[in-house]
Amino acid sequence: MTSNWTHKDLAAWQRALELAEETYRVTREFPSEERYGLVSQMRRAAVSILSNIAEGAARRSRAEFMQFLYIARGSLAELEAQTILASRLEMSPKLIKLEKEILRVGQLLSGLIAKLRSG
Repeated sequence: MTSNWTHKDLAAWQRALELAEETYRVTREFPSEERYGLVSQMRRAAVSILSNIAEGAARRSRAEFMQFLYIARGSLAELEAQTILASRLEMSPKLIKLEKEILRVGQLLSGLIAKLRSG
């Protein structure tokens, strides 16, 4: 990567964007009474993942970047827990795709963190 790279060049950010989009699509199908419940929580968590990767990359300090990646990973865990609950409540058959995207983003975040740790 050149010194001109941005968060948009990171595979983790790109997949987090896809995850956020998919989260919005899937939660559109949830019951209307969940609008301020799971729908709101899941969307906020998904956007938080994306935002924290971007903010960390913009800091340009390895330690700060890693801190924001850990926050993103925490938001990913929140989204995973909410997705499991929504799945158990049978809110959408499309949650399986969301679960797969969550795993993929988790792998990319872990890989990015490991790369930053190793120098």
